[in-house]
Amino acid sequence: MSDAPLMLSISGARGIVGATMTPEIVARYAGAFGSLLRETTGSREPRLVVGHDGRRSGSCLASAAAAGLAGVGCEVTLLGVSTTPTVGVMIGELGCDGGINVTASHNPIEWNGIKCLDSDGLAPPGPVASEIIARFEGSRLDRMAGADCGSIRHRDDASRIHVEKVLAIVDVELVRSKRFRVVLDSVAASGGPAGRMLLEALGCDLVHLHGRPTGIFPHTPEPTEANLTELAKTVAEDGTAAVGFAQDPDADRLAIVDGNGRYIGEERTLVLATLRTMQRHGGGPVAANLSTSRMIDDVCAGFPGGRVVRTAVGEANVVQGIREHQGRIGGEGNGGVIVPEVCFIRDSLSAMALVLELLAEDGRGLAAIVDAMPGYAMIKRKWDLSSVGGKSAVPRILEKVAGHWSEGRVDDADGVRVDVGDAWVHVRPSNTEPIIRLIAEAPTEAAAAAIADEAATVAGIS
Repeated sequence: MSDAPLMLSISGARGIVGATMTPEIVARYAGAFGSLLRETTGSREPRLVVGHDGRRSGSCLASAAAAGLAGVGCEVTLLGVSTTPTVGVMIGELGCDGGINVTASHNPIEWNGIKCLDSDGLAPPGPVASEIIARFEGSRLDRMAGADCGSIRHRDDASRIHVEKVLAIVDVELVRSKRFRVVLDSVAASGGPAGRMLLEALGCDLVHLHGRPTGIFPHTPEPTEANLTELAKTVAEDGTAAVGFAQDPDADRLAIVDGNGRYIGEERTLVLATLRTMQRHGGGPVAANLSTSRMIDDVCAGFPGGRVVRTAVGEANVVQGIREHQGRIGGEGNGGVIVPEVCFIRDSLSAMALVLELLAEDGRGLAAIVDAMPGYAMIKRKWDLSSVGGKSAVPRILEKVAGHWSEGRVDDADGVRVDVGDAWVHVRPSNTEPIIRLIAEAPTEAAAAAIADEAATVAGIS
């Protein structure tokens, strides 16, 4: 395990538990974050909340994060098993200066990580994230002694507070009147308790798969079609379910299966939530990252003033787009929906509530709603950086893609996205894994494959 990766980025830190993600490393990283916060709060002790997803290592590492923060003089509230958006909600609820969620999102179970959030519940901006990393790497921590150490306390009502905020954004009685039957796969992680609480409050007849947050993932946790065969089969065999939902381990992403058991994907999560938001509030700007499907543009085109603000990949970048343009919703094509009224974090609970309200208001089944929308084929590929020449090879790869299509529209805000006619391709290095991603979209599968193959060949990564 000596060569196990430790990923340090704007998204926080991720590593292999027991190798590059240990209690000592977590305490030092949290201490670096807390030390930086002390410079912004003056004589007052910084206040933070700490939660963790359902991974078996979560409780141990969350305790280490709390100890690291208290060791540099912070006041810490431990939330226990919590979704990442729940941590964001509690930062606002308690008036905290920031928070940490111990999570590796959809990474395999051998991974874990720490995600730092600022007083708005956002991932710190690039310069701040870089300073946290520099303090961590240089062990520049303002350790306290004796009575100057911080305190650690516990709360167990975070999920209830989060659910109440989500219920406030929808017509609860309308949804309750439909008595929808819903199948939810919480992948035995943090979204289970809050997901059940929300759906029961909305009057749903719930079939809950893997709802206990044991941390033992029953399948590969990323909510993709290949990993959700059990959910699809359960919905199809049930025959009366209106929808199937799937959360990832920290419950900031949501994938959807229609009432026929058909996987309609992560890309449509934001599309459906945006459609309902537009119906309720009229047109306006929606923020979405460069890798998000053009379906979101089609939805916005149906409402006066509706438009898409494209941003770099990453929650903080999307939030910046929402804020700058006063959007009511934003998100990413990975199933992440951000509703500012709840929190500035992707939130599977908000997404579920909006989709159910859409179904309740529309009257048609989910399959009919989806089939009436313009469709596109999207292809997603990834390669280990080691197989393409390492991190140092990335700039040249991006340069080749950017220069290949003379007639294309190039956006280099995050990697390189090139729009060519009715197709586009986006190539970028991941912030959270040692990989490079390629995403392509076109009206047909063949056209999407063609531009993806062409980009990979040009870049030398096919």
